[in-house]
Amino acid sequence: MTAFHMLPAGAHAVFALWALLLCLVNLGSGVLATVRKRYRFTIVAALLFIPVYVLWQVIFDYLLFGGTAQARAITFTLSNFAWVYWLIAFILFTLATVLLLGYNIRYDKRYITPGTVKVYLDKIPCGICCWRENGQVLFSNICMNELCIALTGQTLLNGNHLREAVAEDIQTLGETVWRFATRDMYVDGEHLYEMIASDISGEYAKTCALEKDKTELSRLNRELWEYYASIDESVHRREILQAKMNIHDEMNRLMLSTVAVDKEDTEALNHIFSLWEQNALLLCMEADSKSRQQQTDSIDALAEMLGVHLTWRGELPPAFDENQRSLFFSAAREAIANAVKHAQAKNMEISIEQTPQAVICRFCNDGSVPAHEVQFEGGLANLSLLAQKQGAAISLEINTKFSLLVKYPPIG
Repeated sequence: MTAFHMLPAGAHAVFALWALLLCLVNLGSGVLATVRKRYRFTIVAALLFIPVYVLWQVIFDYLLFGGTAQARAITFTLSNFAWVYWLIAFILFTLATVLLLGYNIRYDKRYITPGTVKVYLDKIPCGICCWRENGQVLFSNICMNELCIALTGQTLLNGNHLREAVAEDIQTLGETVWRFATRDMYVDGEHLYEMIASDISGEYAKTCALEKDKTELSRLNRELWEYYASIDESVHRREILQAKMNIHDEMNRLMLSTVAVDKEDTEALNHIFSLWEQNALLLCMEADSKSRQQQTDSIDALAEMLGVHLTWRGELPPAFDENQRSLFFSAAREAIANAVKHAQAKNMEISIEQTPQAVICRFCNDGSVPAHEVQFEGGLANLSLLAQKQGAAISLEINTKFSLLVKYPPIG
């Protein structure tokens, strides 16, 4: 049987090229397995690489030195083998190499590997980056690299520099609004940082529109409250005018009675003068008390309708003008409505205390106390605006119970 060294030079060159290709393929398979942390297949690739490399080296030595004494002993031994044995060995090595390479490729498609994770994260529309405390970047996808170039003008080489460049969580780059979120994490006891950039252009536009609508609604609400207050003031003025008309009519009747009385009748004149004094005082007091009583009744009716029991302690100072009384009753309506709506209150105490420093009107309910800070919005904001126009102040007192306070400047 023909020995391998007796084959023509062309056959030797074919076997040499075949061996070189097998070496390269086994090196590639070993690298792929190492990257995927499949170290068993890295060992298999190394075991296939070593004999193929030896065969390639034998062919190279024989082509270089031939049968001279400079050739290695292993070259003389293996080159004297029949060429059929060489062919069988190369076929077996080729089958094993192809199977190993095919398995590595199929494993990458069927299982999750660092490579597949990298490919997927490069396709998602948000930026992701992870780095160590010293700034060394462990991972970043294409989107984050592009954002880093847009922010700093440089490629992403240091995570700490990127974090410093993101001075605010919300960044506008071109027509896109990005939100950057950074968090600390520990992996295998190592302190790492992670940053995620999300495209929030749609949400940001909707938020701006909502803020604009909220501002517009607040303005409309404030105007409605002012309009409501002006209506109350108009009604009060109409009531006062009607009372004055009644007083005027009564005065006309007294004037006619005065003209008709006998001037010589002293008793009749005294009686007329007494009527003048009494009717004038009674009509004025009736006009004023009627208006206040109607407002008090409306507050009681509102509380009864909402299921709140009212307790009144004290009375409004008689020196209060219409604007001050209007503010008090507006605050009472707002306090009752909020107590039912937000605190599910069943009882409310309305107390009025007059001191040398101020007149304090307190609306205290027995409902649940809010767990967070109460913002002056809606009705409270409008009420505060009305109070400022009168030099009064609206405040809250929260301890075991919730109280709304209206503080008027001192009277007199």
